[in-house]
Formats: sequence, C-alpha cells, structure tokens
Amino acid sequence: QVQLVESGGGLVQAGGSLRLSCATSGTIFSINAMGWYRQAPGKQRELVAGITPVDIINYADFVKGRFTISRDNAQNTVYLQMNSLKPEDTAVYYCNVRGLDGQLRPYDSWGQGTQVTVSS
Repeated sequence: QVQLVESGGGLVQAGGSLRLSCATSGTIFSINAMGWYRQAPGKQRELVAGITPVDIINYADFVKGRFTISRDNAQNTVYLQMNSLKPEDTAVYYCNVRGLDGQLRPYDSWGQGTQVTVSS
C-alpha cells in the first residue's frame, strides 16, 4: 500500500506563511498526479492545487498568486507553500497521490490531514 504522511500545518496569523509537506511510503511504480485538498468545517472537500510529474499545475482560483505547489520526483514528495494566508484558508489540508504501485495496481491514497488555522 502507498501511504502518505503530511506535516507542516499549524496556527499562523493572517498574512503569514506555512509550508506543507507530504511524504509517500510503500513501493511506487509511477505517480500520475499529486495534489492538495482542503476541508473546512461544514463544507465539502475542495481541490487547492494539483501537479503532474511533468509539471502540469492547476490551482483553485481562491489560492492563485498566494500558494505554490511543487514536488520532488526523486523523493515522491509534494509540497504546498502557502503565503499571504487568510482566515478563510483555515481548514484541514489533505494530500492526495494517484498512480501505480510496485505490483502495477492502481492506488489513490490520502493523507491523514493536517490542520491549518489562520487567525485574524
């Protein structure tokens, strides 16, 4: 199984920055896509940013110009640099990775979530 471990969440004041990391474990044959999602209380989970191994990137409109997604293909790790944070960015942030594992089986793995709280 491919498992994900997120880190980097926390409490920050509005205008501050945080950097989230998502490390993979398990045998991976390939990665098709990596992404970050978030879920605020009482709301549905929503895509924040996604990236492919060839650096095709997409961002949700509400983070464009503030957040940057990046990945380390050698380490199978994905990052989310969050700048100019706003109170409305408060949510649990989840990492998602999809691809084929070492036995060429498809996987669609989620991290456990990391809390990001932005105070006003």
